[in-house]
Amino acid sequence: MLVWSRPGRILIWAVFALLFGVLFLAPLAVILLSSLADQWNGVLPSGLTVEHYSDVMRGAAWKAVKASLVTGFLASALALVSGTWAALALRVQGATLARLLGLLFFIPSAVPSVSVGLGLLVAFSHPPLLLNGTIAIVMVAHFVLISAFTFGNVSAGLARLSPDFEQVASSLGARPAYRLWHVTLPLLTPYLVAAFGLSFALSMGELGATVMVYPPGWVTLPVSIFSLTDRGDVFAGAALTMVLVAVTLVLLLGLERLTGRQTRS
Repeated sequence: MLVWSRPGRILIWAVFALLFGVLFLAPLAVILLSSLADQWNGVLPSGLTVEHYSDVMRGAAWKAVKASLVTGFLASALALVSGTWAALALRVQGATLARLLGLLFFIPSAVPSVSVGLGLLVAFSHPPLLLNGTIAIVMVAHFVLISAFTFGNVSAGLARLSPDFEQVASSLGARPAYRLWHVTLPLLTPYLVAAFGLSFALSMGELGATVMVYPPGWVTLPVSIFSLTDRGDVFAGAALTMVLVAVTLVLLLGLERLTGRQTRS
């Protein structure tokens, strides 16, 4: 820490706790209370109930959960494959060329997601490639938005990877394909899992582009939450928000445990 005195450290931790509580815990607590509120006319809810969870589960919530999970998994897997492939390919290029080509992956992250959705909607609404009104355009939108983060994570892992292991494998006669599958990728496993987890979390919460391109019958959780709150059903929207948080958190914790086991082994 940059503060060495005990009173200074106490002050820093107090400021951190205040900011963390106000900016993170308080909004999350309000959403949780809203999802359980029977009525809310004062500072706190006048009663608690689980009817909002029952209502959203009886409706289209499970379809929204399925749509979000399928979209997140497929888009994240595609982003992981393409991002890893690109990072490995640029690794053997010159520094200047690799830097210039790497910037291409980060261009979508610099563009607002609504603009990405609008661009896809306009670009793929006419033959020969007509994707408007299909599930594929949602997958493409999520892939475009999350691919930069996957590429960045894998590139960071490759930058920290010592070339000694691959050089030893080559000196022992290992072919490039064998070296890739048995040396490079196993060493990159923690970064690959982290890249997939980050991409999946971003996909699960994506709204801006999805709300522009989603077809009927393929409504993700963020779009469902937006629709509920837009109609004034804040309590149901809060319940569905907690479902989104729980599903995403469980899957990310599962990925973290998987990474920990592979690291120990």
